[in-house]
Amino acid sequence: MAVNRKGVQHIVQAIGGKENIDAATHCVTRLRIVLKDDNKVNKDMLSDNPLVKGQFKANHQYQIVIGPGTVEEVYKHFIDETGVEEASKDEAKQVAAKKGNPLQRLIKLLGDIFIPILPALVTAGLLMGINNLLTMKGLFGSKPLVEQYQQLGDISNIVNVIASTAFIFLPALIGWSSMRVFGGSPILGLVLGLILMHPQLVSQYDIGKGHIPTWHLFGLEIKQLNYQGQVLPVLFAAYVLAQIEKALNKVVHDSIKMLVVGPIALLVTGFLAFVIIGPIALVIGTGITGAIQFVFEHAGWLGGFLYGLLYGPLVITGLHHMFLAVDFQLMGSKLGGTYLWPIVAISNMCQGSAAFGAWYVYKRRKMVKEEGLALTSSISGILGVTEPAMFGVNLPLKYPFVAAISTSAILGAIVGANRVLGNVGVGGFPAFISIQHQFWWPVYLPITIAALVIPAILTVFLAKFSHEKTKKIVTPPEAEK
Repeated sequence: MAVNRKGVQHIVQAIGGKENIDAATHCVTRLRIVLKDDNKVNKDMLSDNPLVKGQFKANHQYQIVIGPGTVEEVYKHFIDETGVEEASKDEAKQVAAKKGNPLQRLIKLLGDIFIPILPALVTAGLLMGINNLLTMKGLFGSKPLVEQYQQLGDISNIVNVIASTAFIFLPALIGWSSMRVFGGSPILGLVLGLILMHPQLVSQYDIGKGHIPTWHLFGLEIKQLNYQGQVLPVLFAAYVLAQIEKALNKVVHDSIKMLVVGPIALLVTGFLAFVIIGPIALVIGTGITGAIQFVFEHAGWLGGFLYGLLYGPLVITGLHHMFLAVDFQLMGSKLGGTYLWPIVAISNMCQGSAAFGAWYVYKRRKMVKEEGLALTSSISGILGVTEPAMFGVNLPLKYPFVAAISTSAILGAIVGANRVLGNVGVGGFPAFISIQHQFWWPVYLPITIAALVIPAILTVFLAKFSHEKTKKIVTPPEAEK
């Protein structure tokens, strides 16, 4: 559609003028702007702009929802009006990252490492869910489909091979992504991950079962351990590898870099990984998974209640990215799944359901623009993308957010009490098939229905005590520090 240049000028004016802009880029639907002073934003003026479908703040970027297609034309006019240089999303992120404190930078670092590999793991989780449908007893009769129709047996086996590959080779994926973030060569990170899970090495889960082969180096006895499914060993080792590679690149002549830098960096890091980094990281990782297992095995209702209650606020601060590493660590343990992701899916559905309740409230109050935002964000929330629902609807109104996290806490307690396990997948309703099938009924299916219904009803009920017609955006606490 044609974009009114005056509308773009009003956006520039509303964010404090061109002097208040550090960097600007866009994604498929949003302008993403790094501002010098977020307090200069006139949120009401933005809300009244016909071009603006929503607004929120995340990762030190002010994000203005425009819509697919239109955002590209708005961005061109925006650049013309402000004289700001065009920037890629990565460049804008780098500018935004400088505004964070050490904890925020650590959170961003973990997000930058794990988010790029999520598509592979989400795909794997969904395919495992499909395999569950083929092998689950009692779903389509007393026997699983693979026994009723034997020709499905090989299909199931192939699906399982495809689905499990990403989880089996998780250290390689983490090594690749870590090196990309740490400033090294991603291919060396990939090789490092494969080294740590070489077939010659013995699984760490066999430590207590008998003799573990060892290497003898300079009087040290080093166990030949395989770190398959582990997160921290390759994460720490990749950081060391990147630092060694960057140091060598500074001193080695260009003509022999290919012959010297990679081999030396990988050799030194490999020795350090087996001698020091791996064993220490394994102890830390085992301690983390052991602590979470202890909580869910002895007070699962409490663990589920707290995570269900706090996951929404964690999303606001960005701290939820840290728990991806915990999910992967749990999935790589003897559990073969994570207690946390089923609760994540419930929490996301609750946020989407609460936004749907807000849509009904807006509709009755004849607030057309807010009604449209609430409906679209509720759908995306139910499917697992909650930021538009949270920042655009639930937090500004407050009571939908209360409805969402209170319901999520109660349902999370039930999930935790039953020790429901799942794989990392889509964080909303589609996550159902990523849940281990023995928990589907009578636990997870009724809870899923409750997550889709209760927050919406509770939101409509709480709306009777509030007549606020807010258009403001909520600033996440991490951005206010």
